[in-house]
Amino acid sequence: MLKKNDVGPQTYRDAMARFAGAVHVVTTDGPAGKRGTTVIAACSVSDAPPTVLVCLNRENSRNDVFAKNGKFALNTLASEQQAVAEGFSGQTGLPPDERFSLAEWDQIATGAPTLIGGLAVFDCELADTIDHATHRILFGKVTAIRIGDTLEPLMYFNRNYRSF
Repeated sequence: MLKKNDVGPQTYRDAMARFAGAVHVVTTDGPAGKRGTTVIAACSVSDAPPTVLVCLNRENSRNDVFAKNGKFALNTLASEQQAVAEGFSGQTGLPPDERFSLAEWDQIATGAPTLIGGLAVFDCELADTIDHATHRILFGKVTAIRIGDTLEPLMYFNRNYRSF
């Protein structure tokens, strides 16, 4: 007989710390305001139509602007952009409106800020959202892509940034 064990929040977080992930900054701008935040929980959903998903903490009400604006950009960070990841994560204490000064930004299709020099940029229209537990999952239909020159990703593993 298989035996289940209790999985508490801390045990889950400790196990997920061993789950290496690419580091992204997800951004939006529009009538509801401008915002960016560092995320690891993002991935491809489909290539037809091109769709990505991003998970955002619903307990932070500032993240509501992503759904309200109806657009976002998923900016995958290169290894040399660790300071951008730290700034947008809130680790540095930099106020949210000053975090965009950490890098150069432009716009591609939707008007969401897109990172110049990022490993890859996926500019998206919001296709759907699902609220689950503490997070809101954003599904974005990719309307434009920019592929950067570098091939060195910024990764997050065991609660630290890493590069290859």
